[in-house]
Amino acid sequence: MMEGSDPAAILREIQTLARANHVPVRLVSQRQIQQVQGSEAPQGVIAFAEPLVEADLSDLVGLLFGDVQAVSPLARVDDGPTGLEPALPDTEPADDEPVGGEPQDVEPLLAEVEDDEPDEVAESEALIEGASQDKQRRGSEAGKTTFLVVVDGVTDPQNLGALLRSAECAGVTGFVLPRHRSAHVTPTVTKVAAGAIEHVSIAVVPGVPGALQELERLGVWTVGLDERGSETVFNLPLGDRPIALVIGAEGRGLAPLSRQRCDVLARIPLHGSIDSLNVSAAGAVAMFEVARQRSTQHR
Repeated sequence: MMEGSDPAAILREIQTLARANHVPVRLVSQRQIQQVQGSEAPQGVIAFAEPLVEADLSDLVGLLFGDVQAVSPLARVDDGPTGLEPALPDTEPADDEPVGGEPQDVEPLLAEVEDDEPDEVAESEALIEGASQDKQRRGSEAGKTTFLVVVDGVTDPQNLGALLRSAECAGVTGFVLPRHRSAHVTPTVTKVAAGAIEHVSIAVVPGVPGALQELERLGVWTVGLDERGSETVFNLPLGDRPIALVIGAEGRGLAPLSRQRCDVLARIPLHGSIDSLNVSAAGAVAMFEVARQRSTQHR
């Protein structure tokens, strides 16, 4: 916090909450605040958080065999940034800008840091051997409570944040993002998600089609939201099986190969003059239909 700030009530509240939760608060000069701030108006307060940890796709599925456990999205790691780190507070998105944990001193943060561009990762396709053996395994590996959302190329951070918020409220157990050509966790996403990133485990995969093939192998039923779907999402049995909802990008929807890899394509029936919903609204409708059917199953 900046020294000499006006003694506003909100600043006192921040200090009280931080100390009650054992979060260290340090007073620094205005110059130091200005050199590490991530926006034009930090309002005298900058927060540093530990990096988020990427979960493996198999962790999100929740295998019944083996000792696989889902990774807490805020677990501490010592291996440096993972690509899911929220950057310094801001109202504008930043492209995968890593931020370390709480520094011992502000001065080291003032040095310029070079971020290496990630190498282009070729999409890995899962090889499924033995069709008869695979049929026996399908449905037995994934727990019935598995409820995933796979996002195929959503680039607007506002939409991604809204999807994450809806996912957490609907009881989604895991969220899957492609590593490239997609929004990731940025300050804007974090703000719009309203805390959801702290509760929903996120996996980042090389490509969505390969991830869908892997989910099929693990016994997860993949449902793609598509306006040309043969069924409405309200007519599908979504409450008694492991589910992955696949949500396409703004405008173009699902990529052709992703659409092909889904087990079923479902549409949301519309009754007005406009022929489509915003991607975050469509995702919310589908997520809460899964939640509704699951709550009915457990009555």
